[in-house]
Amino acid sequence: MQQVLDASKPSDWRMPDPENTLYMELPGGRVVIELATQFAPLHAENIRTLVRQKYFDGLAVLRVVDNFVTQWGDPESEDPKKIRSLGKAKSTLAPEFSRPAKGLDFTRLTDGDVYAPEVGFSNGFPAARDPKKGIAWLTHCYGMVGAGRGNEADSGSGAELYVVIGHAPRQLDLNIATVGRVIQGMELLASLPRGGGAAGFYEKAEQRLPIRSVRLAADVPLAERSHLELLRTDTPTFTALVESRRNRSDDWYLAPAGKIELCNVPLPVRERKAPEETAKKPQT
Repeated sequence: MQQVLDASKPSDWRMPDPENTLYMELPGGRVVIELATQFAPLHAENIRTLVRQKYFDGLAVLRVVDNFVTQWGDPESEDPKKIRSLGKAKSTLAPEFSRPAKGLDFTRLTDGDVYAPEVGFSNGFPAARDPKKGIAWLTHCYGMVGAGRGNEADSGSGAELYVVIGHAPRQLDLNIATVGRVIQGMELLASLPRGGGAAGFYEKAEQRLPIRSVRLAADVPLAERSHLELLRTDTPTFTALVESRRNRSDDWYLAPAGKIELCNVPLPVRERKAPEETAKKPQT
């Protein structure tokens, strides 16, 4: 795989949009999340509103379920007297479990899938589609971020988010809005102590991991941003990368698999050189 990446061209890479990139600052460092605006535009807009109101600042990671998810939000959300105000953000949103497949860029995998007629990648996100129904949706692969909800389909708002930290729970596909993916810092969320309470919730407040802040990259000074590039999934380089993982040819592998699952395809991210600040000319 590294040989494929080393041979890539600059045009094979893209930079995440600062308006749709979140920086979640935890005690251990920064988690970078790219929002999936083409699949969940309503949730992305609501999350941006929450972030710009500093809604998540001082909230916490509430539960960690082994081989499943890490979830964060308001620990007082069940108490009407203590719940944090959503401000200008909406408390409920139309469910964005899928979207029309027409007009969506889609790089299909040929290996088949248990959960969907077709799977592949769309603008850097693992996705699935059903040609007969004409719909497409994001899949619950490792690192994908979803918006928690209650039993009602429209009860999610993006104020409570989770990230997949275990084997892909694809049974959640089409049942919840998947709003983005972590592109850096997964180790900060996947290595946390598991919750001992029901559904993996922490039983004591001191067990919760505090969230120092969440900001949009666009609102962070250039010098303080994470300068990342993501491999585009609509390029011959990405096709070659998938093949390198489907049939590994290095000496250790004695029996190449010949197939690959959607969630086992890596989505490379690399550091790029920070752009130099343009020096201001002195006034004359």
